[in-house]
Amino acid sequence: MVTSRRDFLKQAGWTVLGGGLMASFVELPASKAHASSGDRTHLYAYVVDTHKCIGCGKCGEACRAENKVPDEFYRTWIERYTIYADGHVDVDSPHGGEKGATPIKKAHIDRSFFVPKLCNHCKEPNCVQVCPVGATYVSRQGVVLVDEKHCVGCGYCIQACPYGARFINPKTHVADKCTWCYHRVLKGLKPACVTVCPVGARQFGKVNDPNDPVGKLIKEARLQVLKPEMGNQPMVFYNGLDKEVR
Repeated sequence: MVTSRRDFLKQAGWTVLGGGLMASFVELPASKAHASSGDRTHLYAYVVDTHKCIGCGKCGEACRAENKVPDEFYRTWIERYTIYADGHVDVDSPHGGEKGATPIKKAHIDRSFFVPKLCNHCKEPNCVQVCPVGATYVSRQGVVLVDEKHCVGCGYCIQACPYGARFINPKTHVADKCTWCYHRVLKGLKPACVTVCPVGARQFGKVNDPNDPVGKLIKEARLQVLKPEMGNQPMVFYNGLDKEVR
């Protein structure tokens, strides 16, 4: 952990001289050199079908077990949106939705549905742009990752993410988030949350593979993304995304 402002500035590539600052060179790991070069392909995409999601929470449980997510923190979570006849909107996600949803006792409900959320692995990720030490980067496959060895826990990426997908891990003291189970993807496996979904509400696959169901959906279906106005170009797509979802 960074113990002082001076320590942080040193790790971020600045040298303290008297009352001022001057930039100094920080050698980033070779694996990060491609992060801002554009030498990468956004090979994968994730599709969530809100029409299918039943809010059972199995995806969250699988994510926690697979990635050793600390208690009360979430790499993926399920929000329930309840829209009442008068237009009022309630959003709840107790325990990240991992324990399922409790019955809604209020009356005059127009509709209610579940929206799983996670890191969007954007093509233009704000988190990468603001990281002062290059710890947040984009892999050659287009997966946004965090290098724990270089992260200084400053929290800039957490503030920059428009989707609330990041947190400081209380055990490692560095930025943490969904990685699409990158360690599984490299082995040709699906993310843990996808494999356990009992209704197929979560799908993961290759964007440009004509034989991949995800690739076909992106090209043929009318899918939506969260907060398109932010310009991040997220790679998590939604089917049936209600206008009330934010």
